[in-house]
Amino acid sequence: MKSPEVEIYDQKFRNFVPGNSWLENLYSGMRFAEGPVYFADSGILVWSDIPNNRMYRWVEGLGVSTYRDPSNYSNGNTRDLRGRLITCEHGTRSVTRTEPDGTITAIADKYDGKRLNSPNDVAVKSDGSIWFTDPPYGILSDDEGKKAESEIGGNYVYCVDPGSGAVALVADDFQMPNGIAFSPDEKSLYIADTGISHNNPGAHHIRRFRVSEHRKITGGEVFAEIDPGVPDGIRLDTDGNVWTSAADGVHCYSPDGELLGKIRVPETVANLAFGGPRRNRLFITATTSLYAIYTGQTGARVP
Repeated sequence: MKSPEVEIYDQKFRNFVPGNSWLENLYSGMRFAEGPVYFADSGILVWSDIPNNRMYRWVEGLGVSTYRDPSNYSNGNTRDLRGRLITCEHGTRSVTRTEPDGTITAIADKYDGKRLNSPNDVAVKSDGSIWFTDPPYGILSDDEGKKAESEIGGNYVYCVDPGSGAVALVADDFQMPNGIAFSPDEKSLYIADTGISHNNPGAHHIRRFRVSEHRKITGGEVFAEIDPGVPDGIRLDTDGNVWTSAADGVHCYSPDGELLGKIRVPETVANLAFGGPRRNRLFITATTSLYAIYTGQTGARVP
């Protein structure tokens, strides 16, 4: 562990990273760590290592063990309203749910009769609907999935109806839709665009949408440009501050889009999740390693 390198752009950020906080390396040896999700009821963190086709679990005091191997090149993870694991799988080009007995059920694998690209990240709304992004990263090569042509022909954002299971397209104007997260009041939806990864020039920003009662979104203005790197994963705290990944660590923005500060991490950050008994511990997946740091903020609740 080491004292974190913190950059302060607004004085309030001093309270977001207490002076007695340490950046801990909890585990290393992965190729591309992604998709952390914390299970508060059992005290475990689950995350993906995409190219190694594996998922891990971490338990305080017990360390790290394999959660699923193979994992169908899993990427983003979250939980549904019943606490079941929801996973984006590049290998099966689907969003899946892990049942209490371990059975894996496909929630979404097609839209309009065509196979999805490679679902990337996912968020669950309090009405049970499941929202996910679908860029082609998992079909561009055999490294993070299985190389294939896109059947849909675009990179979209979708919503799954909790009752009928119908998959609806909610946004079609992204280069590479990636991280996705709701504000605590669910009136806003934040979606990352990492188009710069395969386009020059390309997007490296977070957009903010207004959410209607009928699972429609409007707006979509740029909330924040991320530099260096891209805003892969997104999480919010209970005050509506936006925490996101970047090439130099974790960036934190106010609800107004003002950069408050950065937590420097020695590897490129892909994703993050609040956890721990008080939801004030930030778990960070960064290339080969899993890091954690205690914060002065409480993460917005994940089902």
